[in-house]
Amino acid sequence: MKILAFSDLHLARARAEEIVAASRVADLVIGAGDFGNMRRGVAEAMRLLAGIETPLVLVPGNNESLEELRMAAPEGAFVLHGDTITMDGVTLFGIGGGVPVTPFGAWSWDLTEAEAEDLLKTADGADVIISHSPPKGIADRTSTGVSVGSTAVYAAAERVQPKLLLCGHIHDCWGEEGLIGQTRVKNLGPRVNWFEM
Repeated sequence: MKILAFSDLHLARARAEEIVAASRVADLVIGAGDFGNMRRGVAEAMRLLAGIETPLVLVPGNNESLEELRMAAPEGAFVLHGDTITMDGVTLFGIGGGVPVTPFGAWSWDLTEAEAEDLLKTADGADVIISHSPPKGIADRTSTGVSVGSTAVYAAAERVQPKLLLCGHIHDCWGEEGLIGQTRVKNLGPRVNWFEM
């Protein structure tokens, strides 16, 4: 399976055009959250991605809630948050939101570490974990060098050992990757990222 994955589109039209064009040769497209900005523009972002005809799996970021993404997602798209889907023998688990709670205020759709840990209990058996937030210590440093990733996401990857953990959220680390055991972790960013499963 040829997977195209991205995160943090934030209504960037040129980036969306690149993703849509690349999707024509993908078997699956994954969007790891933050399609709009500050809980606005989610439907517009989905319109920018409307040319994607291959199966589409989406996870909410902290810039849209689960309900907002479900309402805006194109027909046939799979929105994951605390659940799994299996496609062509590949099991994907998704968890959205900012984890841990961000300092951005009431507009940000966040989860506590305890809430995330509870949702991640059902990730067992996943080949791919899609988490908007990165795991603690990998691709999670802000411009001031502070590590802001999730301990719950790290612990789940350590326990489950999926082949891939795809994330975003921390813009300063777009493109960075690392390992948790045998799990490859990648902070995607709003670009075309290819993975083979």
